[in-house]
Amino acid sequence: MLHLISQPLEKQLLERIGADDAVVFMADAVLGILAQGVWAGDLQSLLRRNRLYVLAEDRLIRGIEKPELTQGIADIDYAGLVKLVCEHSVIQSWTL
Repeated sequence: MLHLISQPLEKQLLERIGADDAVVFMADAVLGILAQGVWAGDLQSLLRRNRLYVLAEDRLIRGIEKPELTQGIADIDYAGLVKLVCEHSVIQSWTL
């Protein structure tokens, strides 16, 4: 499953991510994946069993540099996002 998260992070949302799911953080969700943020520990746990990505354009628009993110979250561009969407038959979009 591919999770597209564009809302602020919540514990209940993170708990719904299954083993081996891929996750893309975009829009306001980018603010929740900072290395010094409250979700850093949860994100490190997810990285042990999931592939986590951030939409680079959304990160840059918010003035966040790559080293400020939880280590292990990969940058992707829109072409990478399209590729992930094509690779997954089930997609869950999380937005407000």
